[in-house]
Amino acid sequence: MYNLYNLTKEEMNILKKLNTPKKVQDFIDKLKINFEEHKETCMSPRQVLKKRKCHCIEGAMLAYLIFKINKKEAWLVDLKTTKEDFEHVICVFKKDGYWGCISKSNHAAHRYREPVYRDIREIVMSIFHEYIDNKGRKTLRSFSNPIGLDRFNKKNWVTDEKNLWYIHDYLDEVKHFPILNKKQIAGLRRADKIERKVGRVTEWKRR
Repeated sequence: MYNLYNLTKEEMNILKKLNTPKKVQDFIDKLKINFEEHKETCMSPRQVLKKRKCHCIEGAMLAYLIFKINKKEAWLVDLKTTKEDFEHVICVFKKDGYWGCISKSNHAAHRYREPVYRDIREIVMSIFHEYIDNKGRKTLRSFSNPIGLDRFNKKNWVTDEKNLWYIHDYLDEVKHFPILNKKQIAGLRRADKIERKVGRVTEWKRR
């Protein structure tokens, strides 16, 4: 494992202790949200550990690595939205035949999911209702199949000092499955006042 990911002994010791989904999510939650103050980023797990911050895809890739180090399977799932909103990436896992997910988000709703879902679509739909933009529009539209990152091991994605845009682009380009048809989209009700208020609740504040 050391040679595969080229991690230091210290890094390995930190990540090997995170041997349950709950511990993984708790660790990811403690990292500050990456507001990308200076420029957009797609940092490797090593850079996330170094800078102690991440946004959704960065957190998902780190979670994936933690599962792999602890000899457990995990995958990434890309969630697409309308052009008015920000897309999301989660790290999914299976326990006792059911799916759960690790999620790094600054918002109250797009977070950890217990392993109680029968398939990926069920997880996605558990996020759908609260996935709203500033105008209360429900914006989630499609999701990808679960994607493994082992295909990128030769590119040293775990320790790369450069941004991992090739992983970002790969997730963006793979086949996605729509969750709504045109009639359903046309009939969507906007979130009401109290729902929008809850949707504005954030964990980390810009300084």
